[in-house]
Amino acid sequence: MGKYVVKHINNLLNFDLDRLVKQSKEEGFRFVERLINEYKNGSNTFTHFGEGLFGVFNEEGVLVAIGGLNKDPFSNGQYIGRVRRFYVGKEYRRKGIGSLLVKKIIEEAKRYYTVLVLHTDTEQADQFYSSIGFIKGKLYLNSSHFMEFKS
Repeated sequence: MGKYVVKHINNLLNFDLDRLVKQSKEEGFRFVERLINEYKNGSNTFTHFGEGLFGVFNEEGVLVAIGGLNKDPFSNGQYIGRVRRFYVGKEYRRKGIGSLLVKKIIEEAKRYYTVLVLHTDTEQADQFYSSIGFIKGKLYLNSSHFMEFKS
């Protein structure tokens, strides 16, 4: 595995996401495109308290994976965070890139929340998140997986 670094993204519009958008759409996923649209229209900029947008960059500085942390919009509880718009470029999967990114999001979430949730509907993602320690279950609204942090 080459050298990869996770960085906090302060302005998504400073990065070229064309490759990730194209690739995700070819796989039938629209959430990278939604990420950009929501960012542009201001409906989700990952800038509220307890939120953040993170990217994994390769040695050449190319963004190869992206994922965010929001306060869970489907819950009234202030203590629930949500993994949002998580995508790893195809050629970077199964190389530890996704784990690197989701562990950074978990680390950040622990600072603000007692529960971290997400929604996925693919078997591959289910296996990935379960391997990280997420529990599959519909305990939280619009979520397929959750992780509770010990206080």
